[in-house]
Amino acid sequence: MSDKCCSTTGTLENDTGHDSSCCSSNRNIQDDCCSHEEHPEVKQSSGEESMEYRIQGMDCPSCAATIEKSLQKLHYINDAKVNYNTAKLQVAGSSDLQFRNVESEVEKLGFHAESISDSGTFLSYDIAGMDCGGCAKSIENHLNKMSDVNNVSVSFATGKMKIDHSNSIDDIVSEVSKVGYRATLLSENNDNPASRSSKNGFGMIGLTGVLIAAGFISSTLNMPELVSILLYASAMVISGYKPVKSAYYAVKSGSLDMNVLMSAAAIGAVLIGEWFEGALVVWLFALGNVLQDRSLETTRNSIRNLMDLAPSEAWIKVGPELVKRLVEAISPGDTVVIKPGERVPLDGMITSGETSINQAPITGESIPVYKSSGDDVYAGTINENGSIEMEVTKLVEDTTISRIIHMVEEAQEQKAPTEAFIDKFAAIYTPIVFILALAVIVLPPVFGIGAWGEWIYRGLALLVVACPCALVISTPVAIVSAIGNAAKNGVLIKGGSFLEKAGTIDAIAFDKTGTLTEGKPKVDDVHALTVSEDELLSIARTLEEYSNHPIARTVVDYAKDKDISTIAGKAFHNITGHGVKAEIDGKVYYAGNMKLFDDLNIGDTGWHSRVEDFQSEGKTVVIVGTGEEISGILTVSDSVRPSAMKALDGLKKAGVKSLVMLTGDNEGTAKMISNQTSVNRYFAELMPEDKVNAIRKLQSEGHKVAMVGDGINDAPALAMSDLGIAMGGAGTDTAMETSDIVLMADNLDKLSGTMHISRKALTIIKQNIWFSLIIKAVALLLIVPGWLTLWMAVLSDTGAALIVILNSLRLLKSGE
Repeated sequence: MSDKCCSTTGTLENDTGHDSSCCSSNRNIQDDCCSHEEHPEVKQSSGEESMEYRIQGMDCPSCAATIEKSLQKLHYINDAKVNYNTAKLQVAGSSDLQFRNVESEVEKLGFHAESISDSGTFLSYDIAGMDCGGCAKSIENHLNKMSDVNNVSVSFATGKMKIDHSNSIDDIVSEVSKVGYRATLLSENNDNPASRSSKNGFGMIGLTGVLIAAGFISSTLNMPELVSILLYASAMVISGYKPVKSAYYAVKSGSLDMNVLMSAAAIGAVLIGEWFEGALVVWLFALGNVLQDRSLETTRNSIRNLMDLAPSEAWIKVGPELVKRLVEAISPGDTVVIKPGERVPLDGMITSGETSINQAPITGESIPVYKSSGDDVYAGTINENGSIEMEVTKLVEDTTISRIIHMVEEAQEQKAPTEAFIDKFAAIYTPIVFILALAVIVLPPVFGIGAWGEWIYRGLALLVVACPCALVISTPVAIVSAIGNAAKNGVLIKGGSFLEKAGTIDAIAFDKTGTLTEGKPKVDDVHALTVSEDELLSIARTLEEYSNHPIARTVVDYAKDKDISTIAGKAFHNITGHGVKAEIDGKVYYAGNMKLFDDLNIGDTGWHSRVEDFQSEGKTVVIVGTGEEISGILTVSDSVRPSAMKALDGLKKAGVKSLVMLTGDNEGTAKMISNQTSVNRYFAELMPEDKVNAIRKLQSEGHKVAMVGDGINDAPALAMSDLGIAMGGAGTDTAMETSDIVLMADNLDKLSGTMHISRKALTIIKQNIWFSLIIKAVALLLIVPGWLTLWMAVLSDTGAALIVILNSLRLLKSGE
């Protein structure tokens, strides 16, 4: 069955006439499906400018086509090309190209564009003091109006800003401070600015609380009203300076965030003489923000501890001496000495010594791994015992742990579908309620229904309710927490969308070899029929020497252990899915499965039934012979991973209904492994492309399917599945790049924990959303009879936001 790409629809058309989804995940898989992969760079004429962006959120090549067509309609864009595999957009246009408009156009289509241009300065900053997503939008809008800023993206969930600018760092910090927030350039030596901000905030909260209390006491003691007003006013100025300042710049940049609404409510309360209510509104708002900041510190820094795992210095050999150097000054090829109890400073390969390495920071494995000469070790892991020497293989910025941190931070900044939907909802909800509040203030008194003061008060309460803070942060905080927790346990989830998908998976397909089994098959029996055993092994070794198939390597290694040499051969040829052939001593010999020799129409001299007997025992059979006779039979078997059965049981408990094994082995072997591991069903005797068809079959049955493989050989099936999960990411860059979720350890132990935390994250997100909506609904209903006071409205917003954050923090402590 051949697959041809439908470039306009993004679907596959096969020879049977059925359509199936082209790609369900964004992975770097090279296949015939994606017509947009072959795009050359955009053609740039003289006088034009070009820009390159990374696109997030594309599901298949049709998404790339949609982005291209939309951008090419813009009058200032001369050319736009999207490469689906690399997720990059290149645009060219007139010299006055408005690049920010490109990003907004992409956003309108439901995707996210991030500049990766080499021009200007692309830096990351910590932003302290944000209360909700509206604050992030206000900062973006303000900075986007600066001519020196090409691109800016602020993530409320992670508290970070990425910005491409050509002016100075001080200018950026100054502009952010104008909006009412604190920007600190990210570097390894920074303290956490959010931490300092929230610690300082408690002193201010305490002072204003005392002033409000003093004002309330003075009013109850019948002291002059001016005394209490001055105390309330002082409290409002101290606690309200920042939100009012932020509100000013938010309005100036066209944003309608919580600072605007709260400032309007407080000022309105003062104008109608409700000084106590106004001061209490400001104080509760400030208190809520500080408590939120403190709570969010834990979430935003969920991955921060990983940064401190790798030491900043290391002992390197310089001739006969040991010299301590900063890891930034160490280059690949240098020899590092690591003593017992020390952490590995950089990625490298052991050249001398043996030890046990605690790899928990990377893989989440609790049991130390034995390492000796030739084995790889990773920065941040712990040398348990034994002094070792290693050759450095990667620079500090390229180490596995650095890449993990980078990938997790990128994942935490990506918006999940639920989050994107809620942001759109909030963008509609807030202005509607704002207009409604103005109507409540103006219309009833105009028509003679009640007094102005009464309706102004109700309108101000409605203004506070107009901010959907708790709702907006209900999803991102939960996702950041879940992704951070998974990373600490050796699992990389590459974004909120994949976290959400994992929570809906009800079928998981496993590649057998190397996933459910050890992937280290061994030769059990050698049955020579028409030649001697040594001659059979010599022929087999000669044939299999040029194959990279695991079973072929097993046969070769077995022959080597027996000191069996090869024979001169030529015309080697791989027969896909069947075996190999070559000319040896003037004869054409074959080594492969039963299908191969059935196709050769060799007469049955009893070998057929013998092969079937071996297969019924769960063994893989390698038949060796010519086109006329069978020379002999070798049997090979692979043992089930000790962790496989426990992992599969854990997945069933986590709610995965269907566990499926995919294998190219015969029916007997598949059945035996299936019985040992308790998988629900299996697909045997699969050619590489058949695994893709097996995934399609499961999807056609209504399953949401995840595929677990090594990230290399199983790439097409990983791409076809709803969720691609790669094993052994610590050892292969490909596994880290090609899948949606990466199990850093080469075992299944962490998979059930990943499914559990994904489902728990979905549950908590739903709880947060419903809680936020119910609180808003109750607050709105209380306005009608006039029972909702201003301080109650503030409490319903900041209190609900705090509860949502604390509920999400449970994901950080969620076990496997």
